[in-house]
Amino acid sequence: MKTLAFPKNFTWGVATSAYQIEGAWNEDGRGVSIWDTFSHTKGRIVNDENGDVAADHYHRWKDDFALMSELGVKAYRFSTAWPRILPAGTGAVNKKGLDFYDRIVDEALKRKIEPYVCLFHWDLPQALQDQGGWPKREITEHFAEYARVVAGRLGDRVKVWLTHNEPWVAAFIGYFLGDHAPGNKDIGAAVKALHHLLLSHGLAAEAIRAEAKQPVKVGLTLNLNPVHPATDSKKDKEAAKRVDMFMNRIVLDPLLKGTSPIQEAAIANLLVGKVIHDGDLAKIRRLDLLGVNYYSRTVMKHSNKIPVVNVEQVYPEGNEYSGMWEIYPEGMYETLKLVWDYKPTCELMVTENGVPVPDGVDFDGRVRDERRIRYLRNHLAQVHRAIEDGIPVKGYFHWSLMDNFEWSLGYGPRFGLVYVDWKTQKRIVKDSGRWFAKAIAENAVEI
Repeated sequence: MKTLAFPKNFTWGVATSAYQIEGAWNEDGRGVSIWDTFSHTKGRIVNDENGDVAADHYHRWKDDFALMSELGVKAYRFSTAWPRILPAGTGAVNKKGLDFYDRIVDEALKRKIEPYVCLFHWDLPQALQDQGGWPKREITEHFAEYARVVAGRLGDRVKVWLTHNEPWVAAFIGYFLGDHAPGNKDIGAAVKALHHLLLSHGLAAEAIRAEAKQPVKVGLTLNLNPVHPATDSKKDKEAAKRVDMFMNRIVLDPLLKGTSPIQEAAIANLLVGKVIHDGDLAKIRRLDLLGVNYYSRTVMKHSNKIPVVNVEQVYPEGNEYSGMWEIYPEGMYETLKLVWDYKPTCELMVTENGVPVPDGVDFDGRVRDERRIRYLRNHLAQVHRAIEDGIPVKGYFHWSLMDNFEWSLGYGPRFGLVYVDWKTQKRIVKDSGRWFAKAIAENAVEI
């Protein structure tokens, strides 16, 4: 075995999101989110499941922090629920909602766990969706107001802020493919939504810095993945290039270069008109930290099945797959290199990485998830490789601390280091959790 040691101040963390673990969907003044509406609509979620209870973290948060302490995690990335704090999306503040996150931050600091607050992990207040949601430019100011409220309460203690989690997913899976809330299928609305999500990041970053009462780092996380052509043919290479623009460049260019493929693409301007106003791109680039969420690569070939983009995804034979996608550790390095090639001036971290594999409790109460351990080992080796090659990755957050509600797939996929029995809410630290705890303690992994 070879030991890969990480830099002295490397941050080891775990991540969760509000709707996926909190439950308490209608308690203590919380408003309705688009995910409440979406999951309560028959046929939208596998087995018609929902996040009404989820992992009941709203009531069991102290126990969950005890688990984090047991694992030795140094940082906890969690999201605040917009409708729990501003039930109507704007206007009146729900004090009980803010109080909850106040307690979360205090508990984290008490246990010497650095809180990383993410303001938006897809649970948009339904009241704002009723006004048009992210495709409407006005929402950017509402998001800045929300950021001001949360930073005004937590900014004296929280040093790291993430405005958005994966804006591309919120825009295109929610407004174009329709597989996520609000379930729309309008490409023009999706393009507008993405720009407004990015613009709202810039406005929120300004609001957070004004309210924080201390120096802070503000960033966001992106779902990124390398795009490979299925073959060396010219058409497949061009297909891969189009998808790279659509999935990676469309978010990286505005944030790191101050340009946008939306402006470059004639079809985008035809669909939405002038969505990018003068000065927008300068506001978007307000970035101290970029979080990379990596899970898999994309392999594409030229195809006429999908008009306009003319591509089709390919799943290579002979490789390992999880319950949702191909397992491709080398893609972690490729993705970090992709970002580093932009020559960013902000910090770089892996803010999500994990795998959904079937977990079960054995006869002795133990969860032996060897595939997740192998996944962790191989992906962390690629993070270490990036660091060795001069890419200054500051930390790694595992997705997720515990099993959770996996959006439109319900409770089937399990990502956690901690197993959750959905009938009893009992928590069991998996073998992977013990493995990760050892890596944290030693600041190293063995391969």
